[in-house]
Amino acid sequence: MAGIYIHIPFCKQQCTYCDFHFSTTFEVYRKEMIDAICLELKTRKKYLQGKEVNTIYFGGGTPSILLESELTLILDTIFSTFSVNLTAEISLEANPDDINSSSLNMWKQHGINRLSIGLQSFKQSDLDWMNRAHNVADSSSCVSLAQAHGFENITVDLMYGLPDLSMDEWSLHVNRVMEMGVPHLSAYCLTVEEKTTLSNWVRKGKINTSTEDTQSDQFVKLLECIEKYGYEQYEISNFSKPGFESKHNSNYWKGEWYLGVGPSAHSFNGASRSWAIANNRGYIKALKNNSTYIETEQLSAVDQFNERILIGLRTSYGVNLDDLSNLNEITEAFNVTVNGFKEKHWVKDSGGTLTLTKEGKLRADYIASALFLD
Repeated sequence: MAGIYIHIPFCKQQCTYCDFHFSTTFEVYRKEMIDAICLELKTRKKYLQGKEVNTIYFGGGTPSILLESELTLILDTIFSTFSVNLTAEISLEANPDDINSSSLNMWKQHGINRLSIGLQSFKQSDLDWMNRAHNVADSSSCVSLAQAHGFENITVDLMYGLPDLSMDEWSLHVNRVMEMGVPHLSAYCLTVEEKTTLSNWVRKGKINTSTEDTQSDQFVKLLECIEKYGYEQYEISNFSKPGFESKHNSNYWKGEWYLGVGPSAHSFNGASRSWAIANNRGYIKALKNNSTYIETEQLSAVDQFNERILIGLRTSYGVNLDDLSNLNEITEAFNVTVNGFKEKHWVKDSGGTLTLTKEGKLRADYIASALFLD
């Protein structure tokens, strides 16, 4: 079982908070990029060692920018190169302003069966300073339109911890998504990343960030809202109705193999992690000239042990202690630390599997780092 991630590095405009790899001046090499992505898929055919592909994910960037001919070419290349399960989950990230009857029909016809829609906020002033290409009206209409076109498996993104976002506003945002009947929500706390417009504004005092207490309070409010509507928190930032968990992302968290294709895309095969250069022109040139464009890091037993903790504790699947001991010996210091977290009611042990409590989820990164092996 494996997944394929396709990174589409195209965006109409730059969001102020985003540090993902993308370009807004891609038209001059658009065809070359699509050709390079298809060539990479073919040349890395053996990476998954014949494993069946059960998830395909178009991320970015903005995959909803893709023309029908481009989407067709990429999908045809995947299906002709790899063994793909006929019931594979095929996800596409979409901006609200790209969603219309024509695009929805086209995606449906090409086998897209899961949409990830980047709403971010229902507050127009937030969308304005974020430099999002859509407006609040688009946020509501795009979801109902997708549903009307037969898309049941829809997830939306919301952000909390935004400047000047009140608790009441945040509660209204979450409740609004729940009332739309969307079966999956991804909610992320705003992070000020280096080399973004937002970080420059913060440094110059042009915008104020929220406090950690406000972020924690909004996270707790989020948990209260989703529980009321019957959603399950299966990962720190991801909530779904039963059966609508993201299969692709769940494979990441469970340590399954995946091939990442496109500039900056990451891959994982159990023993190593690799990534392509984050340079569009360099990526295209390297594929044309059959030169190096990928870096690889071999993961030691300690690396794998620590990754299993970092990722596993963020999920409802948790961390199985037997699996950990197969990677590396569990030390007495590890057990002492775990027992300390149990006493604080941050961690619970259910049949040899560690999971975080509600209180622990507020401290997920701290708890994971405290359990890392040096």
